[in-house]
Amino acid sequence: MVQSSLPPDWLQQFSDPYAVLGVSVAADDRRIQKRYRQVAMVLHPDRFAVGDPDSQELASQLLARLINPTYEKLKQEQNRKENLALLRLQVRKLTRERPLSPKSELAQQLMKHPASDVDVFYEQAVLKLAESQYQPLDQFQTAILQLSELNQVYLRLKMGNVPIREQRTGLVPATEARPVQFTPAPSSPETVTESYAQRHYRRAQEYARQNNWPKVVQEMRDAIRIEADKSEYLALLGVAYLKQNMTGTAKAYLRQALKLDPDDAIATRYAERLGLTITPTTPSPQNGRSPQPAPAAKPSNTPRSNSPNSSQNSSPTPTPTPNRGLFGWVRSIIKFFQNLFTRKRKA
Repeated sequence: MVQSSLPPDWLQQFSDPYAVLGVSVAADDRRIQKRYRQVAMVLHPDRFAVGDPDSQELASQLLARLINPTYEKLKQEQNRKENLALLRLQVRKLTRERPLSPKSELAQQLMKHPASDVDVFYEQAVLKLAESQYQPLDQFQTAILQLSELNQVYLRLKMGNVPIREQRTGLVPATEARPVQFTPAPSSPETVTESYAQRHYRRAQEYARQNNWPKVVQEMRDAIRIEADKSEYLALLGVAYLKQNMTGTAKAYLRQALKLDPDDAIATRYAERLGLTITPTTPSPQNGRSPQPAPAAKPSNTPRSNSPNSSQNSSPTPTPTPNRGLFGWVRSIIKFFQNLFTRKRKA
């Protein structure tokens, strides 16, 4: 049973908003928003509707009194700078009074870690603790305290260095294919690099094998923000929407995938099920050439007959004029009829 009643001053012991939310002190607004949505989903009261009422009450209090106010502190850049500056001041004060002596194992390992790998180890440790921070609920306090110690040690090691820059993605090594290990391992010179977009794609494939389609959508949207011209990313995102009965959105992403690669296996297979057809682009008229203007009519060199009979019997023809467009031809026709009526009156 989880105790739903919390002491009135329980909020005062959580002064580190980064530890409360379970993110690195170098996280930017996107990482913070993503983590907030994850925690809010875990603590949503609907997840405990059939379970223990005490757990439901505790989750509601944590979400309303702890998580939501913490997110308000960190979602704005200026607020993040102020909170990070306050944490630095607290670390300086603690180190002046006595040397840091963390109790958690991860914080102790971080203090002994080589300076060149501090950032990577710190990001790994934060991710590891955040995975089970609010699951189960009865250990959230211990997890927050461990994250707070981890942040203090990291800020102490970074004291005097350049300011900490916010990172859109954690500095986790590219070859993160096995569970996170916290013992230092020798670095291999033949390390295969993996981009952040590929890392999202790989995680999405793992979620797809577990039929966790909302997670697939979340990972693939992050991947497309980084690389939007990958047909396999768009195809997998379309399939994830289709599995959630969002047919319209699925068709849109599958069409984009087929436009980038008409032979994409996943996009082709599901496009046939949905009856999608991609029409090839047709070339412009005349292969993109501008139409050639018609050659101007040459004036006739045939001399006119000066005999009086010829002027009466033969119908006068309009004199050729240079090519002046539509208005030039209209004026010549009007002049022709005026001459014709004048000759008939004289006759």
